[in-house]
Amino acid sequence: MDATDGAGEPLKEPEDGEKPVSDEPFDLDELLPAIGEFGRYQKLLLWLICLPACIPCGFCAFNQLFMTDVPHDYWCSIPELQNFTVDERKQYGIPMEEYNDIAEYSKCSRYAIDWRQYLANNGDLPPNPPNSSWPVEPCYDGWEYNTSEVSSSIVIDYNLVCEYDIYPTLGLVALNTGGPVGVYLFGLLNDRAGRRTSYFSCLATLLLGSFMTAASSNFAMWAFSRVIVGLTIPAVYQIPFIIALELVGPNYRSFVTVMTCTFYTCGLMMLAGVTYLIRDWVELTLFTSVPFLFYFGYMFVMPESPRWLLMKGRLEEALQVLEKMARVNGKQFPAAFKNKLQARVDAEKRRTVKREEVSIGAFDLCRTPNMRLKTILITLNWFVNETVYLGLSYYGPSLGENQYLSFFLSSLVEIPSYIVCWIIMDRWGRRWPMCIMMIMGGLCCVTTVVLPEDAVSETLFLYLLSKSMLSASFLIIYPFAGELYPTQVRGVGIGTSSYIGGLGLIVIPFITYLGKENLVLPLVIMGCVSVAGGFTGLRLPETLHHRLPQTLEEGELFGADWTFDDCFRSVPSKKSPAGSYENLSHELSDAALELNAGMPVSRAYEPTTSTEKTPLEIARIRRQSMKRLVRQASTMDTQKTADGAMQLTYWF
Repeated sequence: MDATDGAGEPLKEPEDGEKPVSDEPFDLDELLPAIGEFGRYQKLLLWLICLPACIPCGFCAFNQLFMTDVPHDYWCSIPELQNFTVDERKQYGIPMEEYNDIAEYSKCSRYAIDWRQYLANNGDLPPNPPNSSWPVEPCYDGWEYNTSEVSSSIVIDYNLVCEYDIYPTLGLVALNTGGPVGVYLFGLLNDRAGRRTSYFSCLATLLLGSFMTAASSNFAMWAFSRVIVGLTIPAVYQIPFIIALELVGPNYRSFVTVMTCTFYTCGLMMLAGVTYLIRDWVELTLFTSVPFLFYFGYMFVMPESPRWLLMKGRLEEALQVLEKMARVNGKQFPAAFKNKLQARVDAEKRRTVKREEVSIGAFDLCRTPNMRLKTILITLNWFVNETVYLGLSYYGPSLGENQYLSFFLSSLVEIPSYIVCWIIMDRWGRRWPMCIMMIMGGLCCVTTVVLPEDAVSETLFLYLLSKSMLSASFLIIYPFAGELYPTQVRGVGIGTSSYIGGLGLIVIPFITYLGKENLVLPLVIMGCVSVAGGFTGLRLPETLHHRLPQTLEEGELFGADWTFDDCFRSVPSKKSPAGSYENLSHELSDAALELNAGMPVSRAYEPTTSTEKTPLEIARIRRQSMKRLVRQASTMDTQKTADGAMQLTYWF
């Protein structure tokens, strides 16, 4: 009988004088401890290349909020009265209306008077201002603006007020519409042409869209340019993040994830300072994009991901990167590694052909009741987190007395939330911290409805609390979803949930638009959505301290014994119905003893084909099972291919 490995795959028969070679796919994580999981090489790459490479995403995504500043005071333009003072033009040409019980000059109408004929007949303005009985008409000749506070914006240049005030919101929709398309396109390029090529193509597209934005002469051209920019968001952020994750060991991926999020947030804080100093929207567009031309200098120092090179069978190039990594880290590169790597790459090519025969899609996640319920809840919580987080980010400048300070503070409060989230995830699990953050953050938003209209500081304070909590919950949903989806369908599951969640980014600008009439209405809506999502998340099973599912069958069993009492269990149990890591370790030792003694063994997690095991099979079982004992950490385990290479996911 032919020997098989732990997964039932045939082992390669050794030739004379040749050591046996397994058909097991190569895992770079086995080599990293020998050449450095987070040595000098990875630190230089992270701090000097990958983290700075994340800044363009925030700069070019949120500078749009300040391009669309609306002047507080504006009124209809009356060309025939341009030779008179502003006060006279408003007094004689603009009717009075009530705004929030305060009489002000109308913003969207003027008196329907032929001033050219009147002035030709009388030579001057009438002795008394007109009264409210005079007929009125829309602003057919555009508007005049008080530019003492807002001196330049597309609103002023393109007259996007009154019946056109929805247009800046449509610009945000245009930006967010490009995101899913861009992630798909750059995801294909990322997997086919490599991380370096994909990043610099993405950066070039981003700069092209930004230059088109600055050169726009009308709203249609400006909106189209924002779609071009949107194609690169968040891909321009994710690609250097993926490069960093693929070059560090599993024990440091949590740190890389938190630092990437922190650096991205610091970029938003820098943007607040830039927008405060530069008030012209064209100059702002250029100042937040032109400096990134220097990033093309990274072409000479940014390495290609060795995981991607191994996946593509480019052995020599992968070895060059890994050998350089070992040399910079001061480690000795294993002498026998090259031969072992070549053998494993050949074996992996054979395995890839076999795996491609079985195609698993998104519909497979919904074939069984428990997996279907978990998929719906994961997708719902992803949608809520992504939508509310971005909605709060968009709404920040609208609150407080200084929009630049409000935006700065709304970014600043994210940093402590990331640190707290990093600490508590490995102590209290994923479910309760995520749900509590969503519920409490939502309640903070809803509470603003009971505050008086003049409670500006109190509203801003509750908003900042909510933004901090939603930032933490949004960080948790990513690894939580990755652990809930079985390994067999993790890439498909995360991709499906994130794309559906991304649809909220198209809807959220319309919710924030409601704030023009009622400042706290968008906060109340987002708060209610967040609270509802937080309660539904309690139905998901906890993953901390649990042996995670590998296949769809195990995924259906994971959490199937959920009871209502589990909703109120905040601290995750140390035992799992599927067997805890500690139990699995003991079972593994017992299984090895039984196998060495030639005794039959049957394990739910390790299929057998014979009651007698050879030493080679025993070693295979031990190696395959020990990989499952790796400690769960709060890592951003992004979707991966069968070869272990990471893929882009629509995550803002």
